[in-house]
Amino acid sequence: MEKYKILKDYFGHDSFRELQKEAVDAILNGQDLLMILPTGGGKSLCYQLPTMLMGGVSVVISPLLALMHDQVLALRAKSIPAAMLSSMQSLDEAREIEQALYRGEIKLLYVAPERLINDYFLNMLKRVDINFFVVDEAHCVSQWGHEFREDYRKLNILKKTFPKTPIAAFTATATKIVESDIVSNLGLNKPKRLRGSLFRKNLIIEAKHRVADGKKQLLEFVREHNKEAGIVYTLSRKSTEALAHFLRTKGISAKPYHAALPTEIKNQTYAEFVADKVQVVVATIAFGMGIDKSNIRFVVHFSLPKSIEGYYQEIGRAGRDGLDSHTLLLFGAQDIVNQKRFIEELPDGAYKDSAFDKLNAIARYANSEICRHKQLANYFDENINECEDRCDNCIDNDIKRVDITTPAKKLLSAIFRTNQSFGLHYVIDILRESQDKRILQNKHDKLTVYGIGKDYSKNQWLSIADRLLEINALSIGEFKVYKITSIGAEILKGKRDIDIKEERLIIKKSKTTKQKIQAIDYNSEIFEKLRELRREIATKDNIPPYIVFNDKTLKEMSSTLPKTKEEMLKINGVGEVKFQRYGERFLELIIEIF
Repeated sequence: MEKYKILKDYFGHDSFRELQKEAVDAILNGQDLLMILPTGGGKSLCYQLPTMLMGGVSVVISPLLALMHDQVLALRAKSIPAAMLSSMQSLDEAREIEQALYRGEIKLLYVAPERLINDYFLNMLKRVDINFFVVDEAHCVSQWGHEFREDYRKLNILKKTFPKTPIAAFTATATKIVESDIVSNLGLNKPKRLRGSLFRKNLIIEAKHRVADGKKQLLEFVREHNKEAGIVYTLSRKSTEALAHFLRTKGISAKPYHAALPTEIKNQTYAEFVADKVQVVVATIAFGMGIDKSNIRFVVHFSLPKSIEGYYQEIGRAGRDGLDSHTLLLFGAQDIVNQKRFIEELPDGAYKDSAFDKLNAIARYANSEICRHKQLANYFDENINECEDRCDNCIDNDIKRVDITTPAKKLLSAIFRTNQSFGLHYVIDILRESQDKRILQNKHDKLTVYGIGKDYSKNQWLSIADRLLEINALSIGEFKVYKITSIGAEILKGKRDIDIKEERLIIKKSKTTKQKIQAIDYNSEIFEKLRELRREIATKDNIPPYIVFNDKTLKEMSSTLPKTKEEMLKINGVGEVKFQRYGERFLELIIEIF
């Protein structure tokens, strides 16, 4: 069976996407491969398709059980024999899979990296006809990457144990140094290197300074995506719980996800999100790595990520189906201060220096006023043109700035006159003439700065303080006490001016909201009926809804309204195998409606 027939019958596509054919051909030719392709670019097909044309089994090393489980379900829905070996199975189930491997009944076997250092498992693999190994999320191999894992570093055992078996390594992101580290550590032999463009035109990227606690901004953004699935990332476990509770009080279906939750709770939350039963998951970065859910419409970072690599991977979880999706980064200067504290605790050396470099890079990106897509591409050594209004900086290219030298002096003066011994909110209360009990007890109502800042709101003062932190005019000491730096002293003495984006003082709704998103022209009522049918089938078969058909396929159905099998097979995502399994019921529903 030739590759284009498999592409259509099993995967429902008439043609390959960018670089997919080159990757498939490299594997079929027995070459080692390193493919760097953004999330949603179709990396999985590059190894799932060629194994169908080869004898033997492909062994896929993947870091997350949930990801492996979902991929196995999706492959079985396409009638491709796949299995996983993990701690999720009983001993009897594992033995059954082992026997099926010996009989040649499995085409793709998914395993976690730690299993490969098990002598029993390695000896078992020696008795199996392996056509090639797949290392998914290959950036985890590199100590210079953002998700380095010790078990991945040990994958050099593959070439030592199976020197003649090709390896295909895949990742969504890799700088040049990470790319070299992957090739070296895995021992790839003159690999075919394929690097796709990082520009995801279906992603609208936005970054905003967090105002006050940021909850109002978050709520406004989530409400703009009514009933659409999304992930909110935050750094602490406590914050995931608090934000999920906050969203629920506002009528939004949201659940927290973090490492300290019981496994059964995490698994339930993951399953409900994948099944479209929960709209929003508020999570630490432990959630979503490689998540195989195609209809995530938005991703929010509620604080500054640790690196551009991590940030790019996480926003890439939106819009895997190619439909327009929206990402928002909310950040404050204190995020940088907090993360620097964590880095300071690392032992001195190259890794610590690299962590500081990565933090500085993401901080510059967040505060920048040039095309965000272009900046991301440049970071990974790719040059692209501006994004044609797919980020806030390109849409807001007429950014206005406001001089805040005078209020900055007032804030610095208040910090100085309270002996640089209090937190920011206390100092702002003095400026705003608060009657707070502590202020009166400390007799700070007698200071010359008391009440001189009533013309600014508390949120505006917080934005001014953030700006002073950004330019290093302030620092945060122990117990969150604010200190004046040499730059701050220059501002106080009138030797330096300071300005700020106008929007940070006059908070207004984002311009990069729904009206900027290019939607497919489709019948929304029919789409909802098709979604309901999909939900029924998924519940009956105990699989995630997107495995039946993704949103993009359903929207195309509700737009073209196919009446025959031939018309249905022309829709992207509908192949012969899926038509036989699911397509006829959708066809019957469309015919019934009309």
